[in-house]
Amino acid sequence: ILSIIHELEPAGIGARNLQECLLLQMKQRRADTPSKRLARKILQSYFEEFVKKHYEKLIARLGVTEDEFRDAIEEITRLSPKPGNLYSDGGLDASPYIIPDFILDYRDGVFDLQLNSYNIPELKINRHYMDVIRQMQGKSDSRMSEQEREAVQFVKSKIDAAKWFMSAIKQRHDTLMRTMQTILDYQQEYFKDGDRSHLKPMILKDIADRTGLDVSTVSRVANSKYVQTSFGIILLKSLFSEAMQTTSGEEVSSYEIKNLLEKCIEQENKRHPLTDEQLMNILNEKGYRIARRTVAKYREMLGIPVARLRKEI
Repeated sequence: ILSIIHELEPAGIGARNLQECLLLQMKQRRADTPSKRLARKILQSYFEEFVKKHYEKLIARLGVTEDEFRDAIEEITRLSPKPGNLYSDGGLDASPYIIPDFILDYRDGVFDLQLNSYNIPELKINRHYMDVIRQMQGKSDSRMSEQEREAVQFVKSKIDAAKWFMSAIKQRHDTLMRTMQTILDYQQEYFKDGDRSHLKPMILKDIADRTGLDVSTVSRVANSKYVQTSFGIILLKSLFSEAMQTTSGEEVSSYEIKNLLEKCIEQENKRHPLTDEQLMNILNEKGYRIARRTVAKYREMLGIPVARLRKEI
């Protein structure tokens, strides 16, 4: 039964591990070329070395040139480690649709911040119930039956509950606007052009102190709310960062260090990628006090693998 499943589409389903998944996909590729044959051999006999990117060792063992090996690696990278994703909602490129909570425009040096009221109806109390209360209140208590008095009390309680609910919604909107306006004031340079190097160190307490709100309230807003800007839709949580100190005593955002870290890795020699210790030394030379374990933490936060797995031939 398993062998029959292995012949179904998409190629690679029913595999018991990644190696088998990739080999099944290679098997269903009809054209047979030297690069495909070499790719199959690598996956079949040297999978562990391939995963660990021991490329020089593989080239020597296989007795091939760098160009031949590179062509085989390109064949492997065209395969999918998760072939079933092709049939998920929206395919491989599916991403959730986000409706921003705030809309921020910047024109002629002036910010215009608005709460996005899309799909939020205006709340108001039905006039019919207000008229019922007025009519009932026009009667004296002696002329009202017990049922009428109970009806008046019932309608009054519901109107009071509706007013409280509307007041709570307004207070929530005020809290959202106050929090976003404070974040905007704190990070004005960043919101002008979206340059992350302009982000100032900012923690939840900084905004809580300025707004007079509780840290937990600011946290709830930051974790779930988005702002639409001219340079994209931004999750507020992504604007918060810890402060780091340079050798000159200047405070900088951890985003600045992450950006520099990314640039160093982009410009590295892919045949000999920079280790975390080498990256630490580069940052220290540029005046950033940072430990190797912090470099590793930031690298992982950026979704960048270790040096060994960044190696290219």
